[in-house]
Amino acid sequence: MPTYNEGDRIFDNLIKAWHTFKKFRFPFEILVIDDGSIDNSIDEIKRASSLHCEIKIIENKINMGKGFALKNGFLNASGDIIVFLDSDLEIAPFQVGNLLKAMRDNASEIAIGSKRHKESNLVYPFSRKILSTGYYFIIKLLFSLPVKDTQSGIKAFRRDVLDEIFPKILCKKYAFDVEILANAVRKGYKIAEVPITIVYSRNNNIGRIRIKDIIDIWIDTLAIWYRMKLAKYYDK
Repeated sequence: MPTYNEGDRIFDNLIKAWHTFKKFRFPFEILVIDDGSIDNSIDEIKRASSLHCEIKIIENKINMGKGFALKNGFLNASGDIIVFLDSDLEIAPFQVGNLLKAMRDNASEIAIGSKRHKESNLVYPFSRKILSTGYYFIIKLLFSLPVKDTQSGIKAFRRDVLDEIFPKILCKKYAFDVEILANAVRKGYKIAEVPITIVYSRNNNIGRIRIKDIIDIWIDTLAIWYRMKLAKYYDK
C-alpha cells in the first residue's frame, strides 16, 4: 500500500484493511510504503503497526513516485501473492478477495480491478472518467493490451511474475502499471479483469492529479513504447 501525505486517514484505513484481511483466514502482511510524506503519516502508520504486527512500514526518505514505492514494497514482501492496493481505500479492501478468486477461477497469474468492466460501480467524477477513457484509447493504440483499465488502484500478481518482470521496470510514477502489464502480456501471462466498486473521496474532481502529472504520464508512456517497440530493451 503506497501512501503520501495521508496522515488524516491512514491509521483508520490500515486498521480497516487489517480487519478485512484477517477474515480471509490465511497469512498476510500489509506493507505500507511511505513515499516521503511531510505530514504525520509516518507516526500514524507506526501507531497502526504497534497494534498489529502484520502492518509494517517502509520509508522512502524523499518522494519518488507511486511506481518506485510499489517496487520498493515488492522487494520487501515475503508472500507468494503480491497485491497492490491504494491506501486511500476508495477501493475497499474486501475486493482483494474478488481478485484472488478470479486468479483461481481463470487460472490466471494476474488479476486487476477494472473501472471499465460492465459490472463495475463507480461513484466517480465525470472529469476522471474522461481522463481514464482517453488514456485507455492511447494505451490500446500503442500496446494493443487485452485489458481495458491499466490504472486502477488494485492488482494481484503471482510472485514469480513480478520476480521475472521487475528487474526491467524503469517507471517510477503513474505509467508504472502500463510497463508491468505490457511486459506481462509480452511474456504470455494471463490477466483476469475484475469489476470493482470505487467511492471517490477527494475534495475536488481530479484528486491529486496535476497538469504536470498528466504530462509526466504521457512522457513515461511514450518512453515505454520506445523501449518496447524500437529499442527492444525488454528483450535484452
